[in-house]
Amino acid sequence: MDWGMKNRLARLVQPDGHCIFLPIDHGYFQGPTTKLEKPGETIKPLLPYFDALFVTRGVLRSAIDPENTKPIILRVSGGTSVVGKDLSHEGLTTSVKEALRLNASGVGISVFVGSEHERESLLNLAKLVDEGEEYGLPVMAVTAVGKEMEKREARYLALCCRIAAELGARIVKTYWCEGFEKVVNGCPVPVVIAGGPKVDTELEVFNFVYDGMEKGAIGVNLGRNIWQHDYPVAMVKALRAIIHENASPKQAHDIFRKEREKAVKALA
Repeated sequence: MDWGMKNRLARLVQPDGHCIFLPIDHGYFQGPTTKLEKPGETIKPLLPYFDALFVTRGVLRSAIDPENTKPIILRVSGGTSVVGKDLSHEGLTTSVKEALRLNASGVGISVFVGSEHERESLLNLAKLVDEGEEYGLPVMAVTAVGKEMEKREARYLALCCRIAAELGARIVKTYWCEGFEKVVNGCPVPVVIAGGPKVDTELEVFNFVYDGMEKGAIGVNLGRNIWQHDYPVAMVKALRAIIHENASPKQAHDIFRKEREKAVKALA
């Protein structure tokens, strides 16, 4: 592995081998998502607690302070929307040259295995890997499921992750599921856990993150379950304790409650 690739991966994955990526790229297909209308303001209180930011070039340039940020993973696929016919019909929207100009530490692209546009999305990944490897820029593949949430089961996700790794992705982002060890054990590159839709309780989040880490994930790429929460700083601190300090779900929940109490008192 060349020096540049090693250096960029070291920015993203911390010395303990773990990471917290904060995605705020949702607007590329959802538009102005709740609590992400002003992304720069949303992330400001969270900056000390996550390790890298997953973001589009438009939001990076317009809303993120270049003098006060974390390493960047640039979202480089898109071209579809929630009101369109098919979310899986994505293409490459941003070049490797542009990513390097923006000093990105990595790039991210969605793949839609089993969709009508499976071949196109996988060839987009392969092309991006070719260009990224030439310049020492790691590619994170995102195993997207579009609107078909029922696809979040171990056999399907293991297939997606293995294919992404075979095509050269350096990191794979995928969903937690029952039997998650089957997904991780079949993937020869590091796996980070996606958050998906916001869940009902904090403990649900802490439980699936802890289970995923125990079964071999190196970290998370969680957005809505952090910045859509009423107490986002409390959430990210609790998750950081699981990922970087090996806290249990109960210990993380205790941290969350203490931080929430502090926030409530500060507003009183």
